[in-house]
Amino acid sequence: MPTRIRLQRKGKKGQPYYHLVVADSRSPRDGKYIERIGAYDPNQNPAFIEIDREKCLTWLQKGASPSDTCRAILSYTGIVYRNHLLNGVKKGAFTMEEADRRFDAWMNEKNTKIESKRTKLADGKDKAAKDRIAAELKKSEEMAAKLSAKLAAASAEAPAPVAEAPADEAAAPAAAEGEAPAAE
Repeated sequence: MPTRIRLQRKGKKGQPYYHLVVADSRSPRDGKYIERIGAYDPNQNPAFIEIDREKCLTWLQKGASPSDTCRAILSYTGIVYRNHLLNGVKKGAFTMEEADRRFDAWMNEKNTKIESKRTKLADGKDKAAKDRIAAELKKSEEMAAKLSAKLAAASAEAPAPVAEAPADEAAAPAAAEGEAPAAE
Protein backbone atom coordinates (compact mmCIF):
# COMPACT_ATOMS: atom_id res chain seq x y z
CA MET A 1 0.00 0.00 0.00
CA PRO A 2 1.69 3.26 -1.11
CA THR A 3 1.41 5.87 1.64
CA ARG A 4 1.63 9.63 1.30
CA ILE A 5 2.14 12.38 3.82
CA ARG A 6 -0.22 15.10 2.67
CA LEU A 7 -2.51 17.91 3.74
CA GLN A 8 -6.17 17.47 4.63
CA ARG A 9 -8.12 20.72 4.34
CA LYS A 10 -10.20 22.00 7.23
CA GLY A 11 -11.53 25.42 8.21
CA LYS A 12 -13.98 27.88 6.74
CA LYS A 13 -14.21 29.20 3.23
CA GLY A 14 -11.33 31.62 2.68
CA GLN A 15 -9.65 30.61 5.96
CA PRO A 16 -8.01 27.25 5.37
CA TYR A 17 -6.50 25.15 8.12
CA TYR A 18 -4.77 21.87 7.32
CA HIS A 19 -4.01 18.61 9.10
CA LEU A 20 -0.87 16.73 8.07
CA VAL A 21 -1.94 13.15 7.65
CA VAL A 22 -0.49 9.85 6.49
CA ALA A 23 -2.95 8.35 4.01
CA ASP A 24 -3.21 5.79 1.28
CA SER A 25 -2.35 7.60 -1.95
CA ARG A 26 -5.57 6.31 -3.56
CA SER A 27 -7.91 7.80 -0.92
CA PRO A 28 -9.55 11.21 -1.53
CA ARG A 29 -7.99 14.42 -0.19
CA ASP A 30 -10.33 14.87 2.77
CA GLY A 31 -11.19 11.19 3.09
CA LYS A 32 -9.94 8.32 5.19
CA TYR A 33 -6.41 8.52 6.56
CA ILE A 34 -4.11 6.27 8.56
CA GLU A 35 -2.71 8.71 11.12
CA ARG A 36 -2.75 12.43 11.85
CA ILE A 37 0.77 13.71 12.47
CA GLY A 38 0.42 17.49 12.60
CA ALA A 39 -1.31 20.76 11.76
CA TYR A 40 -0.57 23.70 9.48
CA ASP A 41 -2.22 27.15 9.54
CA PRO A 42 -1.11 29.44 6.68
CA ASN A 43 -3.31 32.33 7.90
CA GLN A 44 -0.75 33.42 10.48
CA ASN A 45 2.53 35.15 9.74
CA PRO A 46 4.85 33.24 10.09
CA ALA A 47 2.66 30.21 9.46
CA PHE A 48 1.75 28.02 12.42
CA ILE A 49 3.23 24.53 12.07
CA GLU A 50 2.81 21.79 14.66
CA ILE A 51 4.22 18.35 13.86
CA ASP A 52 4.82 15.20 15.89
CA ARG A 53 8.45 14.74 14.82
CA GLU A 54 8.83 11.14 15.96
CA LYS A 55 5.74 9.91 14.13
CA CYS A 56 6.72 11.80 11.01
CA LEU A 57 10.27 10.44 11.05
CA THR A 58 8.92 6.94 11.57
CA TRP A 59 6.68 7.23 8.52
CA LEU A 60 9.48 8.72 6.41
CA GLN A 61 11.75 5.82 7.44
CA LYS A 62 9.02 3.35 6.48
CA GLY A 63 8.87 4.86 3.00
CA ALA A 64 5.94 7.28 3.04
CA SER A 65 6.47 9.94 0.41
CA PRO A 66 5.38 13.51 1.21
CA SER A 67 3.44 15.65 -1.26
CA ASP A 68 5.23 18.70 -2.64
CA THR A 69 3.66 21.07 -0.11
CA CYS A 70 4.26 18.69 2.78
CA ARG A 71 7.87 18.24 1.68
CA ALA A 72 8.30 22.03 1.88
CA ILE A 73 6.69 22.12 5.34
CA LEU A 74 8.77 19.19 6.59
CA SER A 75 11.91 20.76 5.17
CA TYR A 76 11.09 24.06 6.89
CA THR A 77 10.70 22.30 10.23
CA GLY A 78 13.88 20.24 9.76
CA ILE A 79 12.33 16.80 9.59
CA VAL A 80 13.64 16.11 6.08
CA TYR A 81 17.14 17.13 7.22
CA ARG A 82 16.84 14.93 10.31
CA ASN A 83 15.80 11.99 8.09
CA HIS A 84 18.79 12.67 5.84
CA LEU A 85 21.13 12.63 8.86
CA LEU A 86 19.60 9.38 10.16
CA ASN A 87 20.11 7.75 6.76
CA GLY A 88 23.76 8.89 6.91
CA VAL A 89 24.13 7.23 10.31
CA LYS A 90 22.64 4.00 8.92
CA LYS A 91 25.16 4.03 6.08
CA GLY A 92 28.02 4.66 8.51
CA ALA A 93 28.99 8.08 7.14
CA PHE A 94 29.11 9.53 10.67
CA THR A 95 28.01 8.78 14.22
CA MET A 96 24.72 9.55 15.90
CA GLU A 97 26.40 12.18 18.11
CA GLU A 98 27.68 13.97 14.99
CA ALA A 99 24.18 13.83 13.47
CA ASP A 100 22.66 15.27 16.66
CA ARG A 101 25.27 18.04 16.76
CA ARG A 102 24.62 19.00 13.12
CA PHE A 103 20.87 18.97 13.60
CA ASP A 104 21.03 21.07 16.80
CA ALA A 105 23.23 23.67 15.08
CA TRP A 106 20.82 23.83 12.13
CA MET A 107 17.80 24.07 14.45
CA ASN A 108 19.32 26.92 16.50
CA GLU A 109 20.02 28.88 13.33
CA LYS A 110 16.49 28.27 12.04
CA ASN A 111 14.89 29.36 15.32
CA THR A 112 16.98 32.55 15.27
CA LYS A 113 15.71 33.37 11.77
CA ILE A 114 12.10 32.73 12.77
CA GLU A 115 12.35 34.91 15.89
CA SER A 116 13.99 37.73 13.93
CA LYS A 117 11.14 37.58 11.43
CA ARG A 118 8.57 37.74 14.23
CA THR A 119 10.24 40.75 15.86
CA LYS A 120 10.60 42.46 12.48
CA LEU A 121 6.88 41.98 11.79
CA ALA A 122 5.94 43.25 15.26
CA ASP A 123 8.19 46.31 14.86
CA GLY A 124 6.71 46.93 11.41
CA LYS A 125 3.17 46.89 12.84
CA ASP A 126 4.16 49.33 15.60
CA LYS A 127 5.89 51.65 13.13
CA ALA A 128 2.92 51.55 10.75
CA ALA A 129 0.54 52.44 13.60
CA LYS A 130 2.74 55.34 14.73
CA ASP A 131 3.06 56.63 11.16
CA ARG A 132 -0.71 56.43 10.67
CA ILE A 133 -1.34 58.38 13.89
CA ALA A 134 1.25 61.01 12.93
CA ALA A 135 -0.36 61.43 9.51
CA GLU A 136 -3.80 61.82 11.09
CA LEU A 137 -2.48 64.44 13.54
CA LYS A 138 -0.82 66.38 10.74
CA LYS A 139 -3.99 66.32 8.67
CA SER A 140 -6.15 67.45 11.60
CA GLU A 141 -3.73 70.32 12.36
CA GLU A 142 -3.85 71.42 8.72
CA MET A 143 -7.64 71.34 8.74
CA ALA A 144 -7.73 73.35 12.01
CA ALA A 145 -5.33 75.94 10.52
CA LYS A 146 -7.48 76.27 7.37
CA LEU A 147 -10.64 76.64 9.45
CA SER A 148 -9.11 79.32 11.71
CA ALA A 149 -7.83 81.22 8.64
CA LYS A 150 -11.29 81.02 7.05
CA LEU A 151 -12.93 82.31 10.25
CA ALA A 152 -10.42 85.16 10.51
CA ALA A 153 -11.05 86.16 6.89
CA ALA A 154 -14.82 86.06 7.42
CA SER A 155 -14.63 88.25 10.52
CA ALA A 156 -12.39 90.79 8.76
CA GLU A 157 -14.76 91.10 5.76
CA ALA A 158 -18.00 91.69 7.61
CA PRO A 159 -18.02 94.89 9.75
CA ALA A 160 -19.30 94.41 13.25
CA PRO A 161 -22.90 95.73 13.61
CA VAL A 162 -23.05 98.88 15.73
CA ALA A 163 -25.88 99.00 18.23
CA GLU A 164 -27.53 102.42 18.44
CA ALA A 165 -28.30 103.51 21.94
CA PRO A 166 -31.49 105.54 22.52
CA ALA A 167 -30.94 109.22 23.28
CA ASP A 168 -33.18 109.25 26.26
CA GLU A 169 -33.47 106.75 29.06
CA ALA A 170 -37.19 107.26 29.32
CA ALA A 171 -37.70 106.95 25.61
CA ALA A 172 -36.14 103.51 25.52
CA PRO A 173 -38.98 101.71 27.34
CA ALA A 174 -41.59 103.56 25.34
CA ALA A 175 -39.93 102.67 22.06
CA ALA A 176 -39.83 99.12 23.18
CA GLU A 177 -43.58 99.14 23.88
CA GLY A 178 -44.46 100.73 20.53
CA GLU A 179 -45.56 104.14 21.90
CA ALA A 180 -44.29 107.46 20.65
CA PRO A 181 -41.91 109.27 22.98
CA ALA A 182 -43.26 112.31 24.81
CA ALA A 183 -41.97 115.71 23.75
CA GLU A 184 -40.37 117.78 26.39
